[in-house]
Amino acid sequence: MAKFHDRRETQAPARREADLMARLPAVVAAARALPAWRRLLAKVDPATVVDRAALARLPVFRKSDLPALQRTGLPFGGTIPGRPGDYRRLMMSPGPIFEPEAHEEDPWRVARALTAAGIGRRGVILNTFSYHLTPGAWCFDAGARAVGCAVIPAGPGNTDAQLDLIEAYRPDAYAGVPDFLKLILDAGCDRGRDVASIRRAIVSGAAFPPSLQAEFRARGIDAYQLYATAECGAIAYETPAREGMVVNEDIILEILRPGTGDPVAEGEVGEVAVTILDPKKPLLRFALGDLSAVLPGRSPCGRTNMRIRGWLGRADQAAKVKGMFVRPELVAAVLARHRDVARARLVIARAGEADAMTLKAECAAPEPGLSDALAATVRSVMKLGAAIELVPPGSLPNDGKVIEDTRPVG
Repeated sequence: MAKFHDRRETQAPARREADLMARLPAVVAAARALPAWRRLLAKVDPATVVDRAALARLPVFRKSDLPALQRTGLPFGGTIPGRPGDYRRLMMSPGPIFEPEAHEEDPWRVARALTAAGIGRRGVILNTFSYHLTPGAWCFDAGARAVGCAVIPAGPGNTDAQLDLIEAYRPDAYAGVPDFLKLILDAGCDRGRDVASIRRAIVSGAAFPPSLQAEFRARGIDAYQLYATAECGAIAYETPAREGMVVNEDIILEILRPGTGDPVAEGEVGEVAVTILDPKKPLLRFALGDLSAVLPGRSPCGRTNMRIRGWLGRADQAAKVKGMFVRPELVAAVLARHRDVARARLVIARAGEADAMTLKAECAAPEPGLSDALAATVRSVMKLGAAIELVPPGSLPNDGKVIEDTRPVG
């Protein structure tokens, strides 16, 4: 089995970046021709979007906006071309978000991740993602067939049937959430069933804590994580190096400060935004609401693309204080009026029987009166009062949090 899916995975980073940027204007133009994107890109000349700095000036399109857009009556909310009959499958994700599958061989770009996990030609994979309405199972099904791997369309649940399938077909690989693989293995052990054929797994859609990773290793299973969404397909995947996740080809990935469209410094935690370079289904600066960070350097496995640390939580940190919602966008609006403040965190707590807010602001050399000015801006923007605490640069945790709610639950 080949170590890499193709030569693109090991190309020089500068060559990859030049290729991505050369293709970007055509994707912006394709998006601008669609109703939903036309409103966002009305003043954008696609020919000028030729590097990451120009891309960063485009508006962010949030996944949370999709359900409302798709209720406009336009096919797919006017975000992608064509009508339902132009696609191979029509599915629905929670939200609801309606997702079409294109006619390409590997439309979700999962094959590369399967190759990295050692899953390929003449293998057999037990696919336990749901084949009912949602895209998950079809993403892995198409990717497996693209690498020449036979697929057992098992779907989730029905443990006894899963054990029958494993003993009959002897799959060497598993696809699904990690928890369900543990359930199958435990059930096989308890019932004296032979599940030893499974030696590899590609897992997604749920947390995969180190304790469960260690348990799979102890059982002789080499498990790999895949970061994917229904809108973007496979975004990043784990490799045998076990150092972060390598970003997929044909994708521009940014890490943004939550509540803004501003890219953060390398290594800083922020919100994942994805641009898919496919004029047939353009996606620009699609903010997923997930937190991650760029992992510096190259992967020891030989792949040269950007790496991320994996899923680090959710960027949606909205909280309700005294009947008012505070959101990361409001913190960003405060900072926009005070350029001498590098970063800030709004801490929400209880003081006696009342909610209380403190804005912790990083500032190298605060001007006199900065605390009072910040307090006035917070009240103007958020319609709530907050104490101000000026702290040295670098003192706030690098965890992507803009709002920290410390109030007890319950």
